[in-house]
Amino acid sequence: MSSRLSRRRFVQLTSAGSLGYLFTGPAFSVSKAYGANEKLRVAGIGVGGKGSSDIDQAGELMEVVGLCDVDKDYLGAKLKKWPKAKGVSDFRKLFDDAELMKTVDAFTISTPDHMHALPAAMAMRAKKHVYVQKPLARTVFENDLLRKVAKENGVCTQMGNQGTTENGLRRAVEIIQAGTIGDVTEVHVWTNRPVWPQAPGVMKRYEDAAVPEYLDWQSYLGPAPERPYAHGPSKGKRGCYHDFNWRGWWDFGTGAIGDMACHTANMAFMALKLQMPVKVSATATDVNGETCPSSAHVTFQFPARGDLPPVTVHWYEGKGKDGKKLVPPQDWIDKALAIDPDQKRNKGLVNSGSIVIGSKGFAYSPNDYGAEVYFGPTAAFEGMNTKKPEKLAINGKFDQGQKNEWVDAIKAGKPEIALSNFDYASYLAGAFVLGNVAIRTGQGFEFDPATLECKGNKDAAQYVKYEYRKGWNMLEKS
Repeated sequence: MSSRLSRRRFVQLTSAGSLGYLFTGPAFSVSKAYGANEKLRVAGIGVGGKGSSDIDQAGELMEVVGLCDVDKDYLGAKLKKWPKAKGVSDFRKLFDDAELMKTVDAFTISTPDHMHALPAAMAMRAKKHVYVQKPLARTVFENDLLRKVAKENGVCTQMGNQGTTENGLRRAVEIIQAGTIGDVTEVHVWTNRPVWPQAPGVMKRYEDAAVPEYLDWQSYLGPAPERPYAHGPSKGKRGCYHDFNWRGWWDFGTGAIGDMACHTANMAFMALKLQMPVKVSATATDVNGETCPSSAHVTFQFPARGDLPPVTVHWYEGKGKDGKKLVPPQDWIDKALAIDPDQKRNKGLVNSGSIVIGSKGFAYSPNDYGAEVYFGPTAAFEGMNTKKPEKLAINGKFDQGQKNEWVDAIKAGKPEIALSNFDYASYLAGAFVLGNVAIRTGQGFEFDPATLECKGNKDAAQYVKYEYRKGWNMLEKS
């Protein structure tokens, strides 16, 4: 599949100035220039699970020269596909390989959340382009740092929230930014997560177990605090941490909000040009030091942005003590269902979605990715369901489409072509992982984006920035 930019896409991109900061990426400074037909070289860090499709899709556009996974089976499967690639279980060995680093142009990083920031920062400081799975990073400090490192090094970046490529999302962004539903002051976002073990079922560590032969446990831990391996009650080959179940453990994952806000809140966040909140508060159930809560309602207050008014964003996850799923107020559920034309779906609220409330109307997305959006009340917005964008580039190729735009950005030397570049994604991910700070401390706070300080919350600092384990504490080093 060609990564050459079409004339139409260049026209779309250069005419999109009205969409604001989405198209104000850093000046390109990486010295290497790429020919339109030149084959780029990529290495994948984390190539099982979601990382499997990430490196496969990148491999459709680039030559795969390096592979890393802590799981010998996952690594072995990809080495069979790309036998000439260097394979390691500890990603630091890729960076120590001088010959590889001379030739590699880019990295995909698709590990558990706690391992995103370190290899991404190391790669960008080596002037390599990076594709990092959502959430971009585990803490607000890490997200802030990755944005700055990307700018400093002029690399092309992309966060893996594939709904960003959806034409419906892009058109909804344009419609809302045009003022069609008026001044937006309220947003509600809900999710079907968690769908992995965490509170209330799991609130403490399982007993220690022998490390499986296929797993490099120390490389899995990476910068996380030392802990023994545990398998837990799983009767399968893989256990309570590796591979998917890490999402519910605080040392490795970011829970429901980290897993899904970069998807389900993406449309509203982009349309409203949000960056960092100034106030965050939360109510949650079964809060504990090991695993994410059984339910949470997090409230984010964002300041005015130019002519745009302040916005309050509500996030809902899990089920409360009464066993009921946390969702938006019933009156807004009723209004949303009334404008959904799908007769099979509109009998009750979907498991994941968002509602964007303006002074003239509202938008409802019954979709994890904001890909399908309806505007109401119907009488005022008849037929205004989202179709193809008019200013933003047309894509619609979902996961592969994100890789395509990332490679287009690299070859054109224009980081802004990748719509979920770190100049955008660091705010999206950084804002929502602040919700976990409010959940874990049980206290609201005022947030200062300049200092990353959570004012009025003396317990917050440990969750804004955590100490990396010895041997892995290179994040702030050049």
